[in-house]
Amino acid sequence: MVSRSPKRPRRKSDLAARTIKSPRGEGQSSTARILVAAEEEFANQGFDATSVRQVARKAGVPMALVLYHFGDKVGLYRAIFEARAPAIVEQRKAGLALADLEPDPQRKLELILKAMLVPMLRLRAAEQGNRFGTLIAREISDPASIERGIVKDMLDPIAEAVITRLAAVLPDRSKAEIHWTFQILVGAVVYPMADAGRIRRLSRGAADPADIEGTVATMLNILLDGIRPRAAPRVPSQAAQRARRRAR
Repeated sequence: MVSRSPKRPRRKSDLAARTIKSPRGEGQSSTARILVAAEEEFANQGFDATSVRQVARKAGVPMALVLYHFGDKVGLYRAIFEARAPAIVEQRKAGLALADLEPDPQRKLELILKAMLVPMLRLRAAEQGNRFGTLIAREISDPASIERGIVKDMLDPIAEAVITRLAAVLPDRSKAEIHWTFQILVGAVVYPMADAGRIRRLSRGAADPADIEGTVATMLNILLDGIRPRAAPRVPSQAAQRARRRAR
């Protein structure tokens, strides 16, 4: 009698690797529908206020099927990030690789900032991107996120890569200043992702996050003005020094 090898159990990472597509897509699998529904519910209500039952109802599947595929609510929540975050991380790595090839420090700094900004704004412009931006904003600001470990596991490695490059291109800044610079960049990236139209309303359409090129150009100019290496202090000329002494 030939023994059969046991069936390989489904892994959450296998399921999460699938692209989250529109819930109206024909032939969409139940796992994809679950992820779409979960992303929307978690983005709209937050982790604590969302239940597996709500997600199952929105996806049109039994709650047992959600638990079968993802284990529990945390597993389902992590699966959304496992599906979304790699694309952002890979684009950011590509941007940093370009920055590494740039010999000019000013241009290098600009490319590092672009590596932070562009992937997120592209995601926002894509289908459902705004929901994931809201989800990231919620997770980063939620004190309970430390326990879930999503930011640490999926986003901190690329964050450390950005911080290392900022320190190299800004040698006159302290360690604290470098890390605050990164924190300011995170805020500059996350808030437009979660914006539900306020900036467009306040600006009467002049500022529109959907305009990726215009948004990147504007944000780069503002950020570079505050982050560029400090100019060396100007030494007063001898004539200026004499004029100061006379004024005393």
